Amino acid sequence: MPERAIHKTDFHKSEQSILSIRLGADGFSFSVYHPFDKQPATFLYKETTPSLTFIANLQQIFSESDFLSFPYEQINIFTVSTRYTILPLNLFDEQQAESVFHYNHLKKDNEIILYNVLKKNEIALIFGMDITTYQFLKEQYPQTVFYSQATSFIEYFSDSEKDECLSKRMCICLCEKSIDICCFEHKQLIFINSFACRHTEDCMYYILHTWKQLDLDQQSNSLYITGTPDKQELINELKRYISHVIDADIHPTIHKR
Repeated sequence: MPERAIHKTDFHKSEQSILSIRLGADGFSFSVYHPFDKQPATFLYKETTPSLTFIANLQQIFSESDFLSFPYEQINIFTVSTRYTILPLNLFDEQQAESVFHYNHLKKDNEIILYNVLKKNEIALIFGMDITTYQFLKEQYPQTVFYSQATSFIEYFSDSEKDECLSKRMCICLCEKSIDICCFEHKQLIFINSFACRHTEDCMYYILHTWKQLDLDQQSNSLYITGTPDKQELINELKRYISHVIDADIHPTIHKR
């Protein structure tokens, strides 16, 4: 994973760059890109302090990090959560987004409901975000755009130009406390779900159950894994059952828009 200290980067031309912020349960990732570069010029990961609230952790890093106050051409914020749902785009109504979301997820206090439209995939992804965090970031960056991490995950793998796009394939994104599972046939999304899990055994169960449910072939279909760095144990276990398991080392590239 490309990684450099923020203070070693020249930010005199920050207004020509893109800042992407990923909000995870256990930490925050910050990536700075030039629009024409595939890899970030700068990547920083900051773990949260367990004794502080989520918003207090976020406020602390903003108070300590000058680079977050610089002007950028574009700012994207990605939130990691299992609280999302998708709809075919032809059935999506912005006015009904909150009702549809709460049909699938129990209502929570202090949560704002947002959505992303994925035109190429012909779906809308509706997701929840802590409203205090949302308001704080809106104050810092009034023009920012908020995304579910699942949005960038779907778009990245559905846009892949690999030969495997001609057949079914599964794509896994490991997060701190959950796992996202997407399946595609050609470039069409045919399955997506997130599961709360921390241990390899739990991840194995959800992956293999979904693999069987969708009738994927152990010899001919591929499985891509991205996400947290400590995924090698899971990869080794999956190779006992699936021939083509690929470590798709795309973070933080997945958050470039």
